[in-house]
Amino acid sequence: MKGLGLLLACLLCIFTKGLQFNGWSIKVPSDATGEVGKSVVLPCTFTHPHKTFDRTLTAIWRIKEPYNGTVVFKCVAHSSSELCKTATSYKNKYKLLGNPRHNNLSIKIDNLTWSDSNRYFCRVEFSGDLHDKYEGRTGIRLHLIAAPRIINITVSSNEDHTFKALCTADGEPLPSLTWTGPLSSNSSSVTSMNHQITKELHHLTHDGKYVCTAANSHGRAEGAVYFYKFKGANSNSILILICIALGVKALLLLVIAGIGLLLGSESCWSPPAKPCSCGCSQINRLHLVLGK
Repeated sequence: MKGLGLLLACLLCIFTKGLQFNGWSIKVPSDATGEVGKSVVLPCTFTHPHKTFDRTLTAIWRIKEPYNGTVVFKCVAHSSSELCKTATSYKNKYKLLGNPRHNNLSIKIDNLTWSDSNRYFCRVEFSGDLHDKYEGRTGIRLHLIAAPRIINITVSSNEDHTFKALCTADGEPLPSLTWTGPLSSNSSSVTSMNHQITKELHHLTHDGKYVCTAANSHGRAEGAVYFYKFKGANSNSILILICIALGVKALLLLVIAGIGLLLGSESCWSPPAKPCSCGCSQINRLHLVLGK
């Protein structure tokens, strides 16, 4: 048993020395943090056993797992005097910052989104020998942070004809949501999934402005919604409105009728006609005849 332990120790020693003699290594931090909507740099440096290397060099970045993970960035430099030309850049978000000829594979990721939260692995390949390639096994875990943002705020009705207000926000750490309004004693419920949280305010009865506030260690955000419940009038009010409408209509009809009569009387009146000369002469002739 003791001999077996000694043998294993010797093999481990030989294996470790072999790795050191090989001369390959990759150095990356275990974690990196970026903010949603902004950029982040993932550092990666490496060593290799060659004193000089002027042949084709390839730099690769993967996500999820080493060796078989999805390639999100790849560039190729065919000589030491040539820049590493990008061959793959997922959604054009990945850019090489380091110089692979100077043992630096660092990249920059722009416009971070929640889907960029992952584990990243860098890899370098030299053309020629099959063993002239190396990839880190631990990778960099990218964590995302974000100030709160109100995604949606609405008022809707339930099946029992009551009303509720809904507020949805996202952020990291997950923000807390607070409703304020005309009546702060309404019951509420909270649901969350991934980086989103929703708070529902039940049984709205008071008209007015309801404000939803989201807050975490990186900031706060507010959204507002206005609630006004329609109130139907009683029968007495409706009767009064109908009477007023009919009265106004009757008054308008009387005014129109009066105007019509006034215009009609003016059109019928005409000045007295002047006596015509021919009529007078005829009357005079008649008098003469009768006088005879």
